[in-house]
Amino acid sequence: MPEEQILEALDAHWQASAAGDVNAEHEIYEDDAICDYPQSGERIFGRKNLQALRSHHPGKPSGFNVKRILGRGDLWITEYTITYQGRPVYTVSIMEFRDSKVVHETQYFADPFEAPSWRSQWVQQIG
Repeated sequence: MPEEQILEALDAHWQASAAGDVNAEHEIYEDDAICDYPQSGERIFGRKNLQALRSHHPGKPSGFNVKRILGRGDLWITEYTITYQGRPVYTVSIMEFRDSKVVHETQYFADPFEAPSWRSQWVQQIG
């Protein structure tokens, strides 16, 4: 699949995610896709289970902002922020494609934290 088509599929996926359209959001996945959440030690088998899990999330996201998408060939990375109950969660999604569908995704989630003052002379704050 040409990279332009993968980017279009990713854009459609993230737009559907932001809109809460769980059907369109999961069109990007192969039926037997695997999604890993390393921080909680969970693996979700299959598009149907992934869609069901996300459909039943008790704290539905209220905001969604893609910062950047990088990739080549069958490996694509999206850096984005999801807002849950007024709090941003910084997220990285690593997607592996086979043909035109995602067969494996790994997602990392991180809460924001205060920058320590001891390093302020070497850094700039970003928004």
